[in-house]
Amino acid sequence: MLTPDAKRSQLAEEYRLIKRPLLMNVDKKGADIVDNANMIMVTSALPGEGKTFSAINLAMSIAMERDRTVLLVDGDVAKPTAAKRLGIEAELGLTDLLDGSCDSVADVLVHADVANMRILPAGRRHERATELLASERMSMVMAELSTRYSDRVVIFDSPPLLLASESAVLAEMMGQVIMVVAAEQTGQHAVNEGLARLGEDKIIGLLLNKYRPGLGNRYGTGYRYGYGYGYGYGQAPTADESAAQPGV
Repeated sequence: MLTPDAKRSQLAEEYRLIKRPLLMNVDKKGADIVDNANMIMVTSALPGEGKTFSAINLAMSIAMERDRTVLLVDGDVAKPTAAKRLGIEAELGLTDLLDGSCDSVADVLVHADVANMRILPAGRRHERATELLASERMSMVMAELSTRYSDRVVIFDSPPLLLASESAVLAEMMGQVIMVVAAEQTGQHAVNEGLARLGEDKIIGLLLNKYRPGLGNRYGTGYRYGYGYGYGYGQAPTADESAAQPGV
């Protein structure tokens, strides 16, 4: 995981490349203008593709900006892991805020050990989580999260698109969606089906994870931006690893 005081690294450089067009969209300077561009959902078609890893590192990278604050929301209410990976064991969170157990956002926000970064845990499990996320209360909470501070970017770690109905509900409220795709793991049919569940009127990006580029192609085939831009997450291959081909 990225840390604010880490030295310059390949991982840090890759997330700088990933976040820059997202922030341009937030500032309405990108190729497309959408509402709620500061609301960014990170998801995947299936489990194990690296969405939580990507959501945390993206939030960490944005927190390093001098003029931004970031809120990381653990929106995977059925299987929350983002807060725990950051060492946060808070019991209350998003579901408690939505079902009325907590009165305000301030009651469930956690201050991370990172300047400019706050965490909203998933909260206690709720058998009607999908209905809570689709409620009027959720719309009010989202409006508060996105507008309270002009410099705030909100990152949602979402459930996998093909396993939980909550992700499609969350996507309706987002301005930008990052779909993580695992190289040599995710089938194209799963990617296509996941994309079909995201709806329209938002910027959708693909983030290629677990990609092992060959020599002379350290960062993959380049970076494309728009309704379907691609990023490569590169890891230097070891001696016994062969060059991997993108899964999409």
